[in-house]
Amino acid sequence: MTESFQSNKPIYIQLADRIKKQIIRKELLPGEKLPSVREFGVKMGVNPNTVQRTYRELEGENIVESKRGQGTFISEDETILSAMREQQKHSEISLFVQNMFEMGYNEKEVLEGLNKFLNRLDGGTKN
Repeated sequence: MTESFQSNKPIYIQLADRIKKQIIRKELLPGEKLPSVREFGVKMGVNPNTVQRTYRELEGENIVESKRGQGTFISEDETILSAMREQQKHSEISLFVQNMFEMGYNEKEVLEGLNKFLNRLDGGTKN
């Protein structure tokens, strides 16, 4: 199955972002083995060198670790995974707020709109 990619961002970064989101959603768990470079490349429809670069990028962020002869595994360090989760949340919120401000909404309007949206999601009850 070939995936679709955005043309404005390197594919290896998009793959790394997808893996991070799978970790955040707990589809990939700490200590879990990632597919081999070749297997993941075939699945995603990309060159194995691109997958290797993705894994190197994630390894540089300590999100995964390579074990020679065994493969690449999700980090078991909860501190690193929690920090990655917080960073991803901050990035998404930052992008959302920036887009809202660019459209001309002020902080009060953004907060009111977000509160209304969240209240609809949970049926109007707050946790």
